[in-house]
Amino acid sequence: MKKWMLIFMSLLLIFLAACSGGNAQSKDEITVYTALEDDMLDPYLSSFKEKYPDIKVNIVRDSTGVITAKLLAEKDNPKADVVWGLAATSLLVADQQGMLQGYAPKDADRVEKAYKDDREKPHWVGIDAWMTGITVNTVELKKQGLDMPKSYEDLLDPQYKDAIVMPNPASSGTGFLTVSAFLQLMGEDKAWNYMDKLHHNIGLYTHSGSKPAKLAGQGEYPIGISFGYRGITQADKGEPIKTIFPKEGSGWDLEANALVKKENIKDSAKKFLDWAISDEAMKEYSKNFAITSVPTDKPVPEGFPDDTAAQLIDNDFEWAAKHREEILDKWSKKYEGKSEPKE
Repeated sequence: MKKWMLIFMSLLLIFLAACSGGNAQSKDEITVYTALEDDMLDPYLSSFKEKYPDIKVNIVRDSTGVITAKLLAEKDNPKADVVWGLAATSLLVADQQGMLQGYAPKDADRVEKAYKDDREKPHWVGIDAWMTGITVNTVELKKQGLDMPKSYEDLLDPQYKDAIVMPNPASSGTGFLTVSAFLQLMGEDKAWNYMDKLHHNIGLYTHSGSKPAKLAGQGEYPIGISFGYRGITQADKGEPIKTIFPKEGSGWDLEANALVKKENIKDSAKKFLDWAISDEAMKEYSKNFAITSVPTDKPVPEGFPDDTAAQLIDNDFEWAAKHREEILDKWSKKYEGKSEPKE
């Protein structure tokens, strides 16, 4: 009898340990979808890992278009717990599909109203704004006898035939915010006419918002329509790159966060969202972006306009999200032929 009791107790302890381990895993492991740049992730996450060493963060990172498509495809069986640093226009699309859970992160009232959902429990909260920049390789420009562009209108000049590379808006958040800016600045008819003309000067559409700046830096194309941060950091590393912010104003979007609606919402996912708008996180974001949703004491990074807010167009996020699919469908039918092959 004593022998059987010992066996029973041993089995019970094994069972309880297994249950405890399973609960710990579901509680302390989260999956985070993000479109943040690869080289930003480790510096950003360092303070979270320091504060919550027992929470394992599984990062799924890709371009804005790919992450958005993945999120929408998983609507009925969501895999992500948190979305971090995805375009607000993409999160609005997901929210329209009922995929986001309202949650007010700790100290969310510090986030400026323009940079978050206006509900009491916001469905998305912005962390920073990124904007269109025109990255120019000054050596290649001089070698090819090309003028320095200063505006979107300048990019239509026949001298830039096949000299410009730009992100595909179906894949890249930077591509979409740029196309959205054309449509909002010019009106739809004039904007599509503008893009028809611009297409003649495009050598390649990329699937990454940063790749046009990288290609310009390598001298493969003299001009890249990219996002300002990338060109500025490349110049800091010694590349012959100058970043121009177009005189008409820059298209922009927010990198924003959200809690994914699912049956089992983990406390650790909420802790991640609390941290993602903390002072520690904001200080890291401000190293790369001129505008953060919670102001910091850091100066505007060198290379951005002094009055960065004035550079941003009057952006209607709701309009952009509502019309996103029809814009992308029309753009793809007209211009997809010059896109780089998908990996």
